[in-house]
Amino acid sequence: MATLPQPLCGIVPPMPTPLMDRDTLDLPGLERLVEHLLAGGVRGVFVLGTTGEGPSLSYRLRAELVDRVCRQVAGRVPVLVGVTDTSAAESLRLAGQAADAGASAVVLAPPYYFPISQPELLGYLRRVVPAMPLPVFLYNIPSHTKTAFGLAAVGRALAIDNCVGMKDSSGDMLYFHQLHRLRQRRPGWTLLIGPEELLAEAVLLGGDGGVCGGANLCPQLYVALCDAAARRDVDRAAELHQRVLEIGRSIYTVGRHPSAVIQGIKAALACLGLCNDYLVEPLRRLGPAERETIRRHVECLGIGQPRS
Repeated sequence: MATLPQPLCGIVPPMPTPLMDRDTLDLPGLERLVEHLLAGGVRGVFVLGTTGEGPSLSYRLRAELVDRVCRQVAGRVPVLVGVTDTSAAESLRLAGQAADAGASAVVLAPPYYFPISQPELLGYLRRVVPAMPLPVFLYNIPSHTKTAFGLAAVGRALAIDNCVGMKDSSGDMLYFHQLHRLRQRRPGWTLLIGPEELLAEAVLLGGDGGVCGGANLCPQLYVALCDAAARRDVDRAAELHQRVLEIGRSIYTVGRHPSAVIQGIKAALACLGLCNDYLVEPLRRLGPAERETIRRHVECLGIGQPRS
């Protein structure tokens, strides 16, 4: 297990899950992808998040993925494991498996079936987070869970010893700035941004880093952008930020559905020869014509030399 820095700074890619079919890992692809990320200088790896299609995978496959990633990473960087579920028992079970495998932390979003109030959410955190065998990052992604972590709940969660930070994927920069003020109450509490289009701004204004999907394609670019923003090199950050926006305008817009970002990332990884582009139900991979468009974008952007 890698030591978890306080705060955890830098780029922590939300790793896609390489698959051969709905319940079989693409094992050679998984190995290549992990080494690709580590060679790019990332500061951690986040598995079973949104980009990793975590909620769509079987419990058996989730445990296998965590075990294999932890064994391959072998303590070189922290491994964060998404344990969000509609069942608290299953979240705790997977957290235990992650701890046994050698993960460094878990990531927990609000349960996403029953609508819950902020007092109910805070009560859930007060009961579940202390029971986790690993440090816990909160995951704010209201577009997917229907429930946001309100600022009052976050302020109270800062008092839970095992709660060590947050990934904010709301896209609301006013909220992010308010989080940054709140976390001054607890030195070392990590604050990471999700949307990569906001990475430069978030780090320039006090955030610790990003959990950015595009970092799976060209981790060096996102690492360089985060580093430039952290040292307040605004000109360099602005230059690299434009390259990140180009990826979003091309790779993420080929698909026609809300799944287009995940489809685009997986198709681009397949073009780079890193892993299969299979997506598990209810999502689907891009069609042949769309994959050819992705291949051209990958080539034009200079992400890497596509392989046949």
